[in-house]
Amino acid sequence: MKSPRRIFHQTVESWERSRSLVVPPPVPAKPPEPGGLRIAFLIYRGNPLCGGQGVYTRHLTRELVALGHSVEVFAGQPWPELDDGVGFTPVPGLDLYRDPDPFRVPHPREFKDLASVLEFAIMCSAGFGEPLAFSKRVRTLLAGRRGDFDLVHDNQCLGTGMLGIIADGWPLLTTLHHPITVDRQLALDHATSAWQRVTTRRWFGFLRMQVKVAARLPAVVTVSESSRRDISTQLGVPPERVSVVPVGVDHTVFAPIPGVVPVPGRLIVTSSSDVPLKGLVPLLEAVAKLRTEREVELVVIGRPRPGGRVDRAISRLGLGDVVRCISGITDRELATLYGQAEVAVVPSLYEGFSLPAVEAMACGVPLVATTGGALPEVVGQDGETGLLVPPGDPGALASAIGRLLDDPALRQRLGAAGRQRVMSRFTWAVTAKGTAACYEALLAGRPLPGAPGPEGPTC
Repeated sequence: MKSPRRIFHQTVESWERSRSLVVPPPVPAKPPEPGGLRIAFLIYRGNPLCGGQGVYTRHLTRELVALGHSVEVFAGQPWPELDDGVGFTPVPGLDLYRDPDPFRVPHPREFKDLASVLEFAIMCSAGFGEPLAFSKRVRTLLAGRRGDFDLVHDNQCLGTGMLGIIADGWPLLTTLHHPITVDRQLALDHATSAWQRVTTRRWFGFLRMQVKVAARLPAVVTVSESSRRDISTQLGVPPERVSVVPVGVDHTVFAPIPGVVPVPGRLIVTSSSDVPLKGLVPLLEAVAKLRTEREVELVVIGRPRPGGRVDRAISRLGLGDVVRCISGITDRELATLYGQAEVAVVPSLYEGFSLPAVEAMACGVPLVATTGGALPEVVGQDGETGLLVPPGDPGALASAIGRLLDDPALRQRLGAAGRQRVMSRFTWAVTAKGTAACYEALLAGRPLPGAPGPEGPTC
C-alpha cells in the first residue's frame, strides 16, 4: 500500500504534468463535394492504440472524405490519429486513465464544467464516467453549430447527452460495435472473489445509461449479424432500426510483404486490453502445451497490465522466455510482424467483429480463431479460410495451431483464401459506402439498408 507521502508526491507530479499538456488546435474539415454530406463524427476516446474504435474512426472518416463527404471528428483524449482532409475539434476531458498516472486526482483548475465534476465523482465511486461526460460536453459544442452539419454520427458513446442531441433536432446515426453487456458478463464470470464481482458491476455501471439511450436511438449501424442479434436482445433496440455494415482493413498496408518470411514456430495475437473477453489466458495455456512438443514463440501485440491476469499467467506457466509483448507500433510494422508469423490467433471468447482477424487474413497469414460471437462471420468456413475452435478451450487451440505448424500446404492454402475473402468483403472503401447509404436513408426517412422489417429483411 502506498504511503500518504508517496500519494501526495504522485498527485503533485500529476498536476505538473497536466500543466504541460497542450490541447491540439482544431483542424478544419475539407468541404464536401457536390452532393456530399457534412458529418459531425463523435468518439469519446479516439486513439487507435486504445482499441478498434479508434482504428474504425481513422479509416472510416478517411474513406468518407474520399467519397466526397465532409467529416469533422469531435474527440476526447487520448487524441485520435486522422488523415488529411478530416476535420478535428478537441473535446478535452479530465483524461483520468492516462499513462503514467491512471486513476489520478486532477488539480482544481482542471474542473471547467459540471461534466468534469461528474466524471471525477463517478471514478471515485469505482465507475467509468467518460461516456456520460463526453456526451454532455459535445452536446454543448454542437448546440452552437447547427448550421454546419447535416447529421451526427456517434461511435458508441451512448451517453445521455445523445438523447439531448436528438432533442436538439439533430439526425443521429450510432455505431454500436457490440453490446458491452457481453463484456460485463464475461468479466463477472471470470471474477475470482466477491469483492471483484462488486467492483466489476460498479465499473460497468455506465451500462444502465447505455441501455436506456440505446432503446431510444433512431438508427444504429453495427458490424455483424451476431452483433445485431445481441443488440436487439440485450439492449432492446428494435431490429428494424439496425443495419449491418462490416468494418474493413487497409489492404494496401495489411498485405503480404515481399522479402518478409515467417519465422518457424512463431505465433502472433493482437489484443488491446487485458480482459477475459480477449481469451489470452486460454491461448497462453495452449502455448504452454505446444512448447512441450516443439519450438514455439508467441508475439503479443499489446501491453498486458503489470500484475494482471495475462502477466500472472505468463509467470505461472513459465512462458517468460517465449512470449514477447510489443506495443506502440505503426500499421506497417504490424503488417511486417504478421508476415513473420507462421500462424495468427484470435482466441477471443466473444467478438462483435474482429479487426485483428481481418488484418491477419489480409496479410495472407493462416488464422486460428474461436467461434465466439461474430468470428465465424468474419473468418468464413472452417477449413476453407481459417480454422475455428470453441472459445475458452486451450486444448482445441493447441490442436489447431499444431495442425497448421505441421502442414505448410494447409498454411499456404488458408492464407491465400483468407486474403481473397478480405479483398471481396472487408475493405474500408466498402465500409464507407455502406455507412453513407445509412446516412442517406436516415436523412430521407427511409428504412436502413438491410434492416429487417416485421416480415424479414427489407433487402
